[in-house]
Amino acid sequence: MSTLYINGIETVLVFEHLPKRIISLVPSQTELLCDLGLEGDIVGITKFCVHPLHLKASKTIVGGTKKVKIEKIKQLQPDIIIANKEENTLEIVLALSSICPVLVTDIATIEANLQMIADFGQLFQKQAEAQKWITKINVAYGDFQEFIKEKPLRKSAYFIWANPYMVVGNGTFINELLTLNRFENCFENKGRYPEIQLEELLEQPQLNLILLSSEPYPFKEEDALEIKKFTNSAQLIFVDGEFFSWYGSRILSAFEYFKTLH
Repeated sequence: MSTLYINGIETVLVFEHLPKRIISLVPSQTELLCDLGLEGDIVGITKFCVHPLHLKASKTIVGGTKKVKIEKIKQLQPDIIIANKEENTLEIVLALSSICPVLVTDIATIEANLQMIADFGQLFQKQAEAQKWITKINVAYGDFQEFIKEKPLRKSAYFIWANPYMVVGNGTFINELLTLNRFENCFENKGRYPEIQLEELLEQPQLNLILLSSEPYPFKEEDALEIKKFTNSAQLIFVDGEFFSWYGSRILSAFEYFKTLH
């Protein structure tokens, strides 16, 4: 039995033995599992689990994050399935719960991310490896906070989708990292991922930075040209969405990436 504290809430998972057959339905958490030395225990991943690069050639693909192949998952006989509240639907989680325990994470802050790493370390008896990552991340986090503290505050918008246009709002991991970068989100009061009309950009006269993400929608030059028509003098930049939206161990390299944006 393992008692974890997922987002401060006590969660008890019961296993007859150490879970050794893992299915991960979240790309960033798949990467974390590998970085904790658990690649050999992973039996199933999604088609979006692209890090490490070689993983898709050696693991069974069980679908995407929003649609999975239940029978294929059953055949893999997993001991545990790793999911996420934002990435995977409640319907998927409920269906998979009849197969084996499903651990659902909910990450919206850097602190919650560090706790998840510790939880994985405890659950899979990789405490030493987890602590190494936590220590490295905390050092890099402190270094970036020192780097960013004198940077000017910039009014910003972070686009994740086109047709319809969707931006990042509050209560999200992306917004946490925008705040860390001193990018003040002008759509922070509109919910988690609000749909907007481009005309709304003109209602933000102090908007001076628009970030166009590489995922889940890969923004291109033609998208930037269209959005630019509805801004006064805002700078548009393309950003690597993995560094803003992937939690787990990815955030360690994200801090260095963020420096390049300034």
